[in-house]
Amino acid sequence: MKIKNYVIGVDFGTDSVRSVIVDASDGSQISAAVYYYPRWKDGLYCNPELNQFRQHPLDYIEGLESTIWECLSMAGPGTADVIRAISIDTTGSSPAPVDRSGTPLALLPGFGQNPNAMFVLWKDHTAVQEAAEINRHAAGFKVNYLQFVGGIYSSEWFWAKLLKLLRSDHEIRKHCYSFVEHCDWIPFLLTGGQDVMKMRRGVCSAGHKALWAEAFGGLPPNEFFASLDPLLDGFTDRLFRQTHTADQQAGTLSPEWASRLGLGTGVIVGIGAFDAHMGAVGGQIEPYHLSRVMGTSTCDMLVAPMEEVKGKLVRGICGQVPGSVIPGMMGLEAGQSAFGDAYAWFRELLSWPIKHMLPDSPFISPGDLKSFSSDLSARMIGALSDQAALLPLEEEDELALDWFNGRRTPDSNQLLKGAVLGLSLGTDAPKFFRAIAEATCFGARSIVERFESEGIPVRGLIGLGGVARKSPFIMQMLANAINMPIRIHRSEQTCAMGAAMFAATAAGIYPRVEDAMLHMGQGFDKTYSPVPGHAAILNRRYNKYKQFGHFIESGWGGSK
Repeated sequence: MKIKNYVIGVDFGTDSVRSVIVDASDGSQISAAVYYYPRWKDGLYCNPELNQFRQHPLDYIEGLESTIWECLSMAGPGTADVIRAISIDTTGSSPAPVDRSGTPLALLPGFGQNPNAMFVLWKDHTAVQEAAEINRHAAGFKVNYLQFVGGIYSSEWFWAKLLKLLRSDHEIRKHCYSFVEHCDWIPFLLTGGQDVMKMRRGVCSAGHKALWAEAFGGLPPNEFFASLDPLLDGFTDRLFRQTHTADQQAGTLSPEWASRLGLGTGVIVGIGAFDAHMGAVGGQIEPYHLSRVMGTSTCDMLVAPMEEVKGKLVRGICGQVPGSVIPGMMGLEAGQSAFGDAYAWFRELLSWPIKHMLPDSPFISPGDLKSFSSDLSARMIGALSDQAALLPLEEEDELALDWFNGRRTPDSNQLLKGAVLGLSLGTDAPKFFRAIAEATCFGARSIVERFESEGIPVRGLIGLGGVARKSPFIMQMLANAINMPIRIHRSEQTCAMGAAMFAATAAGIYPRVEDAMLHMGQGFDKTYSPVPGHAAILNRRYNKYKQFGHFIESGWGGSK
């Protein structure tokens, strides 16, 4: 009888956590479950006006337990006995302050309601000033400590967020022993870690966000941080020196967590990584093919053989780190701060009267209002897309910039804002929506052009994530804007599937993650090709997009 080898992949996203149980022999999904973070859903600990977005670790813990128990229940009796390994991915950079034991401060008495004690979500931009200081400070050193992160440090990343917390909150400064990424903390938690100095940190988060590099012998020296701000003096001694690729083991489930998840203590726990990095693997990334994980934001991954990119440094991206996506290959990351978020913003804009006026109307009951609002919200972007797709393409159409949440790449600047040009009394909702959608596609094109101008060819596009599978209109526009076909991966859960592939590799079921990709990958089910005749008009519109961007950045972009 064939021995069953099942693995679990867990994907901690912005709004929810998804877990899947997968048969490692062929990648077939046995069961899946989703848990929406209740505190996050209620908007707790966040202040969008300040660009403050925090998440409570209890949302993560409760979601992890809920989804794995649900997956086991759906899979049926005996499933727990054949689970060999579990690996996780998370958003990032999403770090949190912890004590000496590695416990997030938000889980300690007195800190449960303090947003500064929680995980600082990737999209939190409260550390813009600190990021600008890091960039200015780095320019004064002979060694360019920003060379492997595109030359510009972002407010979305590890050190800027740490410095902001230490400066702004005395109690956090007093009790924060170390700082940990979400993707490193969950494996530490599952394996029963009690000493943060023994936490096995992933090269993915360390290299792309925390400035770790083999060329530096690890993190930049203490002098770099202490001269930036005395609050950081000695902090590197409380972090890490070694890093690990995601095909390695963090350990096995502790007795406590084996019991809490209904699994055995022999289950292997893999090293964690960021969602888009594991998602690229789940989406069967190929060398020089840009894998775009498209959700609220985008993260664009590209891998290349080490010897072919030796000596090349791409300016203005989110880093290039050996082994961060596939061990043994160079992993390069770029992305957009707002993709699906831009469409959701427009939906919320149009929904204002429904949320703020209809509740006071005597003509609709509370029950009907809730049903009506939910139905309208669910259908709005689809309806806008259908109408926008019918519009003729004209060079003088409304034009937008996609910097609604700042610009991630190329050339990070979180002070930038979105903008729309060419509005008239004839501009209706579908035209406005089309301009926003086109702007996000032009933002993607600027990323492709940056790779190519720096000597890294982009030979194809791979679409992953919710937007890729749910919005034919935007995917077709993306193919048109970049003038390149885009293949859409079949899997609904590429990030969780990528985590499952790494789990199978960490467990030794496959010797390399490439082998896991080959046997467990689900392939592609759709290709969008550029529409003939659109390239010339879109090229002219893209040039206007760049000119518009230069104008906004020079006059309204603020200082870095």
